[in-house]
Amino acid sequence: MSLITIDKVTKKYQQGQKTINAADGITLHVEEGEFIVIIGPSGSGKSTLLQLVGGLDRPTTGTISINKIETSKASERKLTRLRRTEIGFIFQSFNLIPTLTAIQNVEAAISKHSSFDKSRSEEMLKLVNLEHRMNHLPSLLSGGEQQRVAIARALVNDPKIILADEPTGNLDSKTGEEIMRLLRDLNQKQGKTIILITHSEYVQKFADRVLKIRDGKIVN
Repeated sequence: MSLITIDKVTKKYQQGQKTINAADGITLHVEEGEFIVIIGPSGSGKSTLLQLVGGLDRPTTGTISINKIETSKASERKLTRLRRTEIGFIFQSFNLIPTLTAIQNVEAAISKHSSFDKSRSEEMLKLVNLEHRMNHLPSLLSGGEQQRVAIARALVNDPKIILADEPTGNLDSKTGEEIMRLLRDLNQKQGKTIILITHSEYVQKFADRVLKIRDGKIVN
């Protein structure tokens, strides 16, 4: 049984008189522990697909299931809980709260449904080698350090799945490689299932499987 099942999913938007097929009949099975990279140019539908998998949007047609839960038809309350406990999100723009320190940003993500206490945040920052920067505000951190805080935040509830949206897009190539090696370690050593979208070709070497998307369709 696949951890994530995407079955004939479409997502349509109206743009004036024009219908945009952001996802066009996508079927995909993701096994537990896989590291999948989805690559495609801007406007190809990769961000839409990630949002659909993460329950941030709902498909127009088709179904999405995570760990046997059909998220495409789940209530908002159930989706919110699933996102906080089963899925960790990593974004290109880091999305850290500027008035909170690194450790406070991680603490803020601890789910009220989890049994983790604040020491878990410190543990996660140590995991990403940022224990010496945990009391710094984001403005005092480099881009790579901010992304490491974002990864610690994504991990704090011990999710099965990490969804990464262009996680190296705002980083230089050397720092981007470091972030990708960190994600690969999380996949190999902790068994995290990772779906990462990007337009960067070099990211492919870190994946178990590379998929290409164009015009809302998986093309390989």
